[in-house]
Amino acid sequence: MITDAIRKDLHSYIIGTLSKIGSYVNEIYANPDHIHVLCTLPRTITIAELISKIKTPSSRWIKKQGIINFSWQGVYGAFSVSSSKVKVVEMYIKNQPQHHKKTSFKDELRNFFDEYNIDFDERYIWD
Repeated sequence: MITDAIRKDLHSYIIGTLSKIGSYVNEIYANPDHIHVLCTLPRTITIAELISKIKTPSSRWIKKQGIINFSWQGVYGAFSVSSSKVKVVEMYIKNQPQHHKKTSFKDELRNFFDEYNIDFDERYIWD
C-alpha cells in the first residue's frame, strides 16, 4: 500500500517524527508492505513506545495522502545492531527494492528467524 508517490515524503515524515523524540535515523526504506528503520533508541522510552511513535502519526499521515484504508500491522520486529554492523544494515535497507524482487517479506523474516535461531509461531506474526 505504500506507493512510490508517497515513499520519499513518508521517509521524511518518519525521520522528523523520530527526531522530535531524540532518535537518530541512520537509514529508512518503506516497501509497499513493510518498512525498515535503522535508528537509535532514546534511553527514555521503550521499544514499544518507539514503534507507537512511528505507527500512529504516520498512519494518520498516510491516510491524509489518500490511502484511506491504510493501517500498519499489529505486530512488529525490533532487533539490536552492533556498531560494527551498522554499515551492513544500512546497505541492506538501501537495497530493499532489489532484495524484494527475489525474496518476499514473509520469506525474509522466516529466514532471519532461522538464521538467528529465534523461535516463532506464524499465527502471531502475520495480520
